[in-house]
Amino acid sequence: MSEGEQGAAAALLDLALDDPKVAALRARTLIAATSDPWWASVGHHALGLALRTAGDLPEAVAELRKGLRLAARSGDVDRAADVRASLGVTLISQGHTVRGLALLDAAIEQTEDRSLAAKALMRRGACLAWILGRHHAGLADLSAALRVFGELGDQVWEARTRGFLGLMHLGVGDVATAEAQTTLARERFVRLDRGAEAALMLLNRGVIAYVKGDVTASLTLFDLCEEEFNEHDVDPTLLVIERSTALLIAGLAAEAVVVVDDQLRRGASVPVERAELRLRLAKACLAVGDHERAATEALTASRFFRRSGGDWFTHQAELVGLLARERAGVMHGSLTRAAARTAAALEEDRSDEAVIGWLLAARTAAGRDPTARAEHLARAATYRTHPTALVKAGAWLARALDRQSRGDRRGVLVACGRGLAELDRHRATLGSSELRALASGHGAELAALALATAVDGPARRLLRWSERWRATSLAQPPVRPPEDDDLATGLAALRDNGRRLQLARSDAADTARLERDRARLEDQVRRLTRRTAGAGLAVDSRLDVDRLVAETGDAAFVELVEIEGELHAVVATRGRVRTQHVGPVAEAERAAEFARYGLRQAARGRPAPLAEAGVRLQAALLGPKVARWVADRPIVVSPTSALHAAPWGLLPVLACVPHSVVPSGRLWLMALERAQSSDAEDRVVFVSGPGLTTGGAEIDVVAPHHPAAVVLRHEAATVDATLEALDGATLAHVAAHGHFRAESPLFSSLDLADGPLLVHDFERMGAPPLRVLLSACDSGVLAPVGAGELLGLVAALLAVGTAGVVASVAVVNDEATVSVMVDAHAGLEAGDDLAGALLRARSAAGGDPVREGAAAAFLALGV
Repeated sequence: MSEGEQGAAAALLDLALDDPKVAALRARTLIAATSDPWWASVGHHALGLALRTAGDLPEAVAELRKGLRLAARSGDVDRAADVRASLGVTLISQGHTVRGLALLDAAIEQTEDRSLAAKALMRRGACLAWILGRHHAGLADLSAALRVFGELGDQVWEARTRGFLGLMHLGVGDVATAEAQTTLARERFVRLDRGAEAALMLLNRGVIAYVKGDVTASLTLFDLCEEEFNEHDVDPTLLVIERSTALLIAGLAAEAVVVVDDQLRRGASVPVERAELRLRLAKACLAVGDHERAATEALTASRFFRRSGGDWFTHQAELVGLLARERAGVMHGSLTRAAARTAAALEEDRSDEAVIGWLLAARTAAGRDPTARAEHLARAATYRTHPTALVKAGAWLARALDRQSRGDRRGVLVACGRGLAELDRHRATLGSSELRALASGHGAELAALALATAVDGPARRLLRWSERWRATSLAQPPVRPPEDDDLATGLAALRDNGRRLQLARSDAADTARLERDRARLEDQVRRLTRRTAGAGLAVDSRLDVDRLVAETGDAAFVELVEIEGELHAVVATRGRVRTQHVGPVAEAERAAEFARYGLRQAARGRPAPLAEAGVRLQAALLGPKVARWVADRPIVVSPTSALHAAPWGLLPVLACVPHSVVPSGRLWLMALERAQSSDAEDRVVFVSGPGLTTGGAEIDVVAPHHPAAVVLRHEAATVDATLEALDGATLAHVAAHGHFRAESPLFSSLDLADGPLLVHDFERMGAPPLRVLLSACDSGVLAPVGAGELLGLVAALLAVGTAGVVASVAVVNDEATVSVMVDAHAGLEAGDDLAGALLRARSAAGGDPVREGAAAAFLALGV
């Protein structure tokens, strides 16, 4: 064949990788038009590659076999070697490893063309490392191929080889080289205008980012990659596989389950990719607590990988299966031995998950084989110098468990502190409030172990450790989302959707399309806000207990701590800190729900057992001893995250004293500092949203007391106008319908004239209002997430710097709320703080059950 014909054939084969649809059309045209076996071989070869790229492996194999027969008939050894190499890769992708590798070996040996031999060598290296997990063997092949392409000046194949080299170096832990090779490959593909392959390098950069511990960059790169995949019609399976891993690292396991399930339903047809999807699905199911499905998916994946010779992936799948069995309650010697074997294999693979395997082996050996347990913990603890924060945190957990087994309480706490410090560094890379809160889940076991160790020691130590992993994301310096046109557009579209959805519901119209639009827009906003990077500097999360005790003075500070399912109270008052066991956490949560039920009944004007609910709630939350300690004095309460929504005003011991609720002692001290240091001129804002049965009547009563106040009502109360008015205000009052979204707390909202004001909107403020009264149902309900973290409207305000908020933790009666708010404002005008103002409102409500219920539903949060 002439040089021109060779070039034309090579161009068609390259097109099959870059634009499979066009290549398939041209290949079929060529096959139909030629009787020449050489050209027919090229046509079937290109069609086979296009089908493989599109995910149709059985048809790809059939076409490549035809191409190989025709190449042999043509007598061109090099042509046959090229098809043989492509067929080998495709068979390996199907799981036929031995046959596929044999074909690749033959392709390398039978051609004298250096370029073709190097291409086959590159393909074999990629399969060995990427599909089979044999990284070192794959690196040798890829490095040899790269030298040849460099000498020949073949830029396309050099870039392809660098792309695979990047993944392989990542597989053996050389992140810097992986990043350099991937960056060079993408730059080359962009320069050569090979969009599909450039998009794949963007995908690899996202993988490198999450391996480095930068999950924000990873999610951002995957979003950009999705755009390029769509532009160049690239099969999204690989993107789904890697994005699901980043979602798991970010604590978004339920979302990972959804994206992998969706892709499996679409029918990824490449067997090795289906198996990888099932492995990722198994990991996600394990994270959400679906142990049975995790075990099933892990078994399916491991069977495929074991059959195909993919040892690296087999070990990963076996680990998930073993974890699922352990979490389902299986604990025996065979599980310990299997976990140890898997951990050793993962260690040999240089997998970051080896530390998880050693921890599993140690846990299953507990109580039966102390020597083996100690050995396994020691192996896990060696990862304390690993470059990735999450891996180091796991290693420090192993160290803490080892110290616990030796009775070394101080050693346990030191190791737990070191592990949590690593997670502080991980969280500092995140700017999204959602991701910050979820990141705390990685430290749940460390924090629980520290608390279980500290509970038998001095009360001040328990308080310090309780605070170490409580509401830490709220105490971090806020990171404002960047000025992003896409985010602004997305929020505006979501606001318009909310307004139209509300109108459609009020008219009893069909809302299905609007609901679908809302889900799509929320997903868009979610993705954009997750791209916000953190400041990168870890914040000291330790509580200054002496300062907290001093600030408390003659009042009382009560922190509730959950330890192994039991509720404990730490009480600071008059310079003394004491602890008291209260009772089961489950009973406290049931009592809180019963009390909220009573408030809902009262809001509807129905008989409500509020007194009974208050007595039961006090017994479950404080117990008799703590109630005596705090009686007759102002109180600050820091509950567990699940008990934040308890109506604390119903407790008899709190009903007649000013009290406030705070996510943590550290946040309370920060709020005090903000309130005490504020020197802003008084600027008061009143906002009234649409659809209120009272029309925001409290504003008519209160606003005249503030002649210079900004008042926004009716059409003027838009989201942008409200945010502008709130920015820098000393006191803001917002009367509006509130909506708490338990399944998606960052989309909790307040209804304004042009649509909902969201949590995301609060995060855009530059100078948050000092104090805010939210006259809205459920505005104070916060969603517990991660470990000891909270998300919702009030959490967003406290996180950006508002010192105090009045908000409700239940549905409230509109007319009664007007009276409560007027009374609270009277207290503020008399010089009361928020807690004192609400005490005045509760006192004024006496004798009116509906009004009493409304007053009890509102909490002072902060100062």
